[in-house]
Amino acid sequence: MNPEERLQVGVIDANVHTDTPAGRAVTKIIQDLAEYGIEVTVLVSTEDARAALSNLPSADCIMVNWNVGESDDSPAGKKVASGVDANLIISEIRKRNEEIPIFLMGEPTSEPPKKLPIEMIKGINEFVWVMDDTAEFLAGRIRAAAKRYRDQLLPPFFGELVNFSRDFEYSWHTPGHAGGTAFRKSPAGRAFFNFFGEQLFRSDISISVGELGSLLDHSGPVGEAERYAAKVFGADSTYFVTNGTSTSNKIVFFGRVTADDIVLVDRNCHKSAEHALTMTHAVPVYLIPTRNRYGIIGPIHPEEFSPETIKAKIAASPLTKKLKNKTPIHSIITNSTYDGLCYHAEWVENELGKSVDSIHFDEAWYGYARFNPMYRNRFAMRDGAKNPGGPTVFATQSTHKLLAALSQASMVHVRNGRVPIEHSRFNEAFMMHSSTSPLYTIIASCDVSAKMMDGASGRMLTQEPIEDAIRFRRMMARINREIGTGKTANDWWFGMWQPDFVTDPSTGKKMDFADAGINLLGKEPSCWVLHPEDSWHGFTDLPDDYCMLDPIKVTVLMPGVKDDGTPADWGIPAAIVVKFLDTKGIVNEKSGDYNILFLFSMGITKGKWGTLVTELFEFKRHWEEETPLEEVFPDLVKEWPERYGGMTLPGLVNDMHDYMKKTEQGKLLQEAYEKLPEQVMTYAEAYRCLVRNEVEHVAVSDMENRIVATGVFPYPPGIPVLAPGESAGKKKGAIIKYLLALQEFDKKFPGFEHDIHGVENVNGKYMIYCLKE
Repeated sequence: MNPEERLQVGVIDANVHTDTPAGRAVTKIIQDLAEYGIEVTVLVSTEDARAALSNLPSADCIMVNWNVGESDDSPAGKKVASGVDANLIISEIRKRNEEIPIFLMGEPTSEPPKKLPIEMIKGINEFVWVMDDTAEFLAGRIRAAAKRYRDQLLPPFFGELVNFSRDFEYSWHTPGHAGGTAFRKSPAGRAFFNFFGEQLFRSDISISVGELGSLLDHSGPVGEAERYAAKVFGADSTYFVTNGTSTSNKIVFFGRVTADDIVLVDRNCHKSAEHALTMTHAVPVYLIPTRNRYGIIGPIHPEEFSPETIKAKIAASPLTKKLKNKTPIHSIITNSTYDGLCYHAEWVENELGKSVDSIHFDEAWYGYARFNPMYRNRFAMRDGAKNPGGPTVFATQSTHKLLAALSQASMVHVRNGRVPIEHSRFNEAFMMHSSTSPLYTIIASCDVSAKMMDGASGRMLTQEPIEDAIRFRRMMARINREIGTGKTANDWWFGMWQPDFVTDPSTGKKMDFADAGINLLGKEPSCWVLHPEDSWHGFTDLPDDYCMLDPIKVTVLMPGVKDDGTPADWGIPAAIVVKFLDTKGIVNEKSGDYNILFLFSMGITKGKWGTLVTELFEFKRHWEEETPLEEVFPDLVKEWPERYGGMTLPGLVNDMHDYMKKTEQGKLLQEAYEKLPEQVMTYAEAYRCLVRNEVEHVAVSDMENRIVATGVFPYPPGIPVLAPGESAGKKKGAIIKYLLALQEFDKKFPGFEHDIHGVENVNGKYMIYCLKE
């Protein structure tokens, strides 16, 4: 909410426009509120009020008539009893906002004090008789309540930033644009200024402004905002980071790890963990995640966390042979995975904590978990999880990804255990990776994000995307049940990576996913658990309740993969569907060979996912009608006419699927990732060679047994098939064969090239930096 906006009041009352004593009294109150400069929105029916609840954030006070709905006839022709609808509306408001003032209005014809349910009494702030007090007096009380609410609405840092921007101070400090003045002295600068607006530039200020505190020493309003966020997110301490979770991960490493320390590393980790290992000169020992038939990365198997397995891994690692201390210092685990799989975090902590003193959960895509009971026990900063004898736990979260914050906004949360984090020492790591000139609007967005998630608001903001994702999932399942029969070539639809059936734990009744109710799927975690007896998820030997699929991370499956993981006779590669959706302005999060991931964040609307369904139907129509490619992908045909000219959409689909089937790309991917390459040297040693130019570009076809100087990360999601300092292995080994298959795919299907970090495509050849021989 813009704090400069006029105060706003919502009135829910069917009598407002009636020529009755009560109607005239409420109308006079509204007129007096207008004289105070307050905007009033009137809703005359229960239905209007419920429909308007999504716009609740714009209101500063709400007035509800005790008799709202009384004059509306029910389907049976009977009038609704006094207070019933009012109670429902107040209850719905409180589910979304615990703080907004609610005034319950009574009339002389009713006696609500005798009928007020306890929950209604708890839900309202004031009860007023509209005929007893003057309209001017009641308008004044409403205005005062709305103003108090508005004044306390802003969180610590943002509130002070707003106050400071109102001072219109003459700036003699950095930044040089001085509140935007410099931009307005140039045509290009003025266009820039006008595009973003004056408030952005007036709030872009220097660390020299002492009133706002310092991000580097966590003082003043900045420190107060971080302490508030720690309370909201359940941490002992929280640090705001203005350069993303890539930097947050490095801060944690630098606060815990130094040269020759052993770190237990989830091989399914972000590239920033590789950078942190390089910079700290630490030694990685990998915990290997599983993969299923679709190439989706699953959880690390529980056996990998056992002390016996970890000791064996350390003993077998060629990088630990010369180390004096072979006790692991730290560990990093990706939770949730990029495809939405969430660990039972309590179990992981208990088991992994037997081997390490600190556990770092990279929750970059999972910062919302604390605020919805769907995810209980499956995130780091849990209520009741504090254990002085257990491991110290870190959670790094990209506040900008699936919460509401500006890009690069991130947080580090700390829960102390047997190695308490001393702020003054840890802050040295923080300052090493933080700018002395942070963008204060990013800090403010972290502050506001914490405020948004506090209390009932957090529950509402997380429940809505869960339910929207479920509605989309059920619709897709119902469509598949209706038209995906396989009886003819056209009887197909896109599958969903989700349970086929769910069981209601309260009744034991098993039902088709498409028929399950929103209350069951939206509130019962057991519906999303990877139960060992279920085949849909494709992972074996997992204990029950160990891992759960996050409902908001929705994977759509293309035809093309059999249940045993082998290629089907025909299929639709995901790359073609991704490109088609892109032409329609629909951009997915990531995709595999035959799967596409969509994230249902707080910003997703029913219109967005409804459009996704219609465009998938549009793709199917083009496939059935054999539409020429020049109509579906005109830019593709224009750029490569010799390759794609004269082709139809199903022609390209079949050509690509047949190639992927013949080259066994799915099988090669599985083989390339199922076994660790030989580790020859640490990340830091490989990087030293890179900086000293003791490297050379080598074609993938010539990489047999060569040691790579940079990691090779096929995107998405960016998991290393080769990490720095590892050997590429034999020419006929899985890794080189897999990279060669991708290289040949890129040649055969221009416009669909793979994105692989660490690889430079030079005239159709994959070139990778390797150490000189």
